[in-house]
Amino acid sequence: MPIRQTLKTPNVPVKIWTDDVDDNSRQQLVNIASLPFIHHHVAAMPDVHLGIGATIGSVIATRQAIVPAAVGVDIGCGMVACRLSIGANALGEKALKKIFEQISRDVPVGKAQHEDDRALALVARPFEPRLKVMTQRHPQLLKSFGKFSKWVNQLGTLGGGNHFIEVCLDESEQLWVMLHSGSRGIGNALATYFIELARRDMERQQIHLPDRDLGYFKEGSAHFDDYVEAVHWAQEYAFANRECMMDLVLAALHRHLPEFSVTSEVVNCHHNYVAREHHYGADVWVTRKGAIRARAGDLGIIPGSMGARSYIVRGKGNPESFDSSAHGAGRRMSRNAAARTFSEADLRRQTEGVVCRKDKSVIDEIPGAYKDIDAVMDNQRDLTETLHTLKQVVCVKG
Repeated sequence: MPIRQTLKTPNVPVKIWTDDVDDNSRQQLVNIASLPFIHHHVAAMPDVHLGIGATIGSVIATRQAIVPAAVGVDIGCGMVACRLSIGANALGEKALKKIFEQISRDVPVGKAQHEDDRALALVARPFEPRLKVMTQRHPQLLKSFGKFSKWVNQLGTLGGGNHFIEVCLDESEQLWVMLHSGSRGIGNALATYFIELARRDMERQQIHLPDRDLGYFKEGSAHFDDYVEAVHWAQEYAFANRECMMDLVLAALHRHLPEFSVTSEVVNCHHNYVAREHHYGADVWVTRKGAIRARAGDLGIIPGSMGARSYIVRGKGNPESFDSSAHGAGRRMSRNAAARTFSEADLRRQTEGVVCRKDKSVIDEIPGAYKDIDAVMDNQRDLTETLHTLKQVVCVKG
């Protein structure tokens, strides 16, 4: 499916892969496109929806500048998935419940974290020197970290919101494990600190923006290099966090399933991050806010909601999307609107056949609050090809 619509702005156009975009998101995309350092165009994926400052589901290429709020507060948020050597015949209703309970015990969710652990300390060791340098350059970060000073203990933890752990079956009834999380509290603290610095820089330079959350750092400015270092640190931490969590989930499965191994099909990809890339004849910074990299041959994960299908995909390398694709279904309504609109009975009906929490605390994550994942996939047929279709049988929410 080609680009569905193009918004013209005085600076660069916005290319959108869906007709399903609300007026507020449309205006946010126009605001982003108005920034003087945007390169060539802004790309909006088919799961596009309103964010803070920058639209979720947008790909923003910039020349010699980065917008911290476009990267977002959950730096490095993304997905990891792996296929197992066993299939549906190893599962039963009792086994599914035991798996749900075991994962819930072994992986801290929400604000919970691990106790002090030698193995976690070993994983964290390479991160410590760079973090120490950052806090020496920016002593105020120590205040921002606050309760996140135990960042080591958050390695291998899920967090809250739309983060999840799922056990799924693919089109061949083969078992998969898939999870969604990011850089946890420490990444949030780093992001919040630098977003505020960018706002102050704009005020000090008397630069007027269409949205105060679009404050930016230019290359060569006082905070640019430090922000890039912080982002890369948090992205690496998020990657390690998902790997630690996956180890815990696989150990939980080993306790309740026949012997199995992980096949060669393993994918670990960010969908909130910034990277240096080459597009349309220039080396630029590419911010993917709710989008995955989808160069030709890249493997990616595009999850639906907690009652819908998810997809393992291979990128097609479409230059108009800056080699990107959607990162999921995308919210159709806010969390508050979902809580007002749906009931626990709706949640039970929409998650039938899935072992998961079905109480009012997770109604804001009900499938009906999200866009139709199959429509998203149909709208981006020129961006990815589907390798596997997954349907969850267990879902642990943050």
